[in-house]
Amino acid sequence: MTRATKPSAKCAVVVLDAAWRKALPGVERLVRKAARAAIGAKAKSLTVALADDKRVRALNARDRKKDKPTNVLSYSSGEKAYLGDVVLARQTVWREARAQKKTPADHLAHLVVHGTLHLLGHDHETSTADAERMEALERRILKRLGIADPYLLA
Repeated sequence: MTRATKPSAKCAVVVLDAAWRKALPGVERLVRKAARAAIGAKAKSLTVALADDKRVRALNARDRKKDKPTNVLSYSSGEKAYLGDVVLARQTVWREARAQKKTPADHLAHLVVHGTLHLLGHDHETSTADAERMEALERRILKRLGIADPYLLA
């Protein structure tokens, strides 16, 4: 008798800035948990890159014509099984967490969920209704992870 295996999400974590590990021990596990929570039971995969502000600023300037760092960038692959890449900027994430009185771990988890939802086709920039749907989904996912509503704290 063979046991059926459930499809599972796979998340590769690439640490481009070693300061992530120093500032947040276990960061790779946290990122995988947040990404898998956003993907759900779908057999999908993605890569999350943990970078610094300098690298994210260069990507943001090249790809979005905005010459400044941002907290998270999402790059869709256009494929069904491999969703794409999410890139996070360490200094920006920490600065925002401090300003919003959140723990860096909770803010990082929120941004991983947010970036992953973009890869799944969710959008918050085209309409208010889309933004509200995406935020509601983020809240539900984060609640399952034991993280407070990030929009109430902002």
